[in-house]
Amino acid sequence: MPARATDGYFASGYGIKQSGQGGAGVAFPQDSLAAATNPAGLVFVGDRVDFGITLFRPIRSATITSPSPAAGNYDANGQRIFLIPEIGYNHLLTPNISLGVSVFGNGGMNTTYTTPIPLLGSSRAGVNLEQAFISPTLAVKVNSHNSFGVALNLGYQRFKANGLQNFASPASSDPTNVTDKGYANSFGAGVRVGWLGELTSKLSLGATYQTKTYMSKFGRYRGLFAEQGGFDIPANVAAGIAFKVLPNTTLLLDGERIFYGQVKSIANNDSNQSQLGTTNGPGFGWHDITAIKTGFQVKLNPAVTVRGGYNHSGVPFDKTQTFFNLLAPAVVQDHLTLGATWNLSGGKEINLAYVHAFANTVNGFASIAPAFGGGNVNLSMFQDSIGISFGWDKNRK
Repeated sequence: MPARATDGYFASGYGIKQSGQGGAGVAFPQDSLAAATNPAGLVFVGDRVDFGITLFRPIRSATITSPSPAAGNYDANGQRIFLIPEIGYNHLLTPNISLGVSVFGNGGMNTTYTTPIPLLGSSRAGVNLEQAFISPTLAVKVNSHNSFGVALNLGYQRFKANGLQNFASPASSDPTNVTDKGYANSFGAGVRVGWLGELTSKLSLGATYQTKTYMSKFGRYRGLFAEQGGFDIPANVAAGIAFKVLPNTTLLLDGERIFYGQVKSIANNDSNQSQLGTTNGPGFGWHDITAIKTGFQVKLNPAVTVRGGYNHSGVPFDKTQTFFNLLAPAVVQDHLTLGATWNLSGGKEINLAYVHAFANTVNGFASIAPAFGGGNVNLSMFQDSIGISFGWDKNRK
């Protein structure tokens, strides 16, 4: 499940409603996908089921500059369209206790170059990483205005790499497990906890923390990733505010910190002199980033609600680290979002969301080592996604 519009490689929002309002929602649960952001919110959404799908279209490219012998423009869009499903279920065991489960794409990245990149290998280069969570969730109201929740994140990810022959012998500690090995699977677990407080009838606050998700290693790529194929999912922390400025209008503000720097295969610099696959082997040079998410929701009438928002995140790597990030050009920063809900009879609803991540370019600085011919790698990307979901609130007529 490659992520829809992204903060690094994490999704900027989970659930169609949240995606339409800038990804904000820590203090404003609306459906059974709320556990992906703040598990404490599920006890406020009642008995419901949600399922949806998003069409995600990232457009990415790279330019290698002189004096590199591989100088030229490279198209990474051999695959342009990705479909990302989601499903959630929540049930109130009592008015103050809920039990639910959410299934969603946590994140991902893909490059599929249409021609070989001589710096990397002799065949068409590219990677595909997909991450998904199944999250059973318990949420409890400790009083009429405060709830706490905990979700067990059962993680699954798969990865493949092609066209990286130049990273094998002698650069790798295990040259037979670097490239063109097909998909490798990985499983693991972590925990997300959260709090949601309704301070007044107009103001709500929320906070949430997700531990690192400890994943089994990608054995087929233990000669590529640091720690013999390690690729844990980073921890993150977020807080949010929801303020009802009018009876039909709510403003939202979230801040999230993603700790990419705690996973060596992601965080180690590509200039690291150790062999690929070793404990301190080269990585993508990613550091921690902060994402700021703003949104609004306006209920126009009992049948129609509209949403919008804006999300800004940091670029997770520096200009010196663009070489390895030919494979993971996560350079978008600014996202504009729109969304809407149409309420149908019997508590049913249809939700739509559109997200545009504006084009951004990171120009490399001394990013290709002299041993690889010198020069720089410049990376560019923009993204579009459109999603639709169906929801059923069993208690709404």
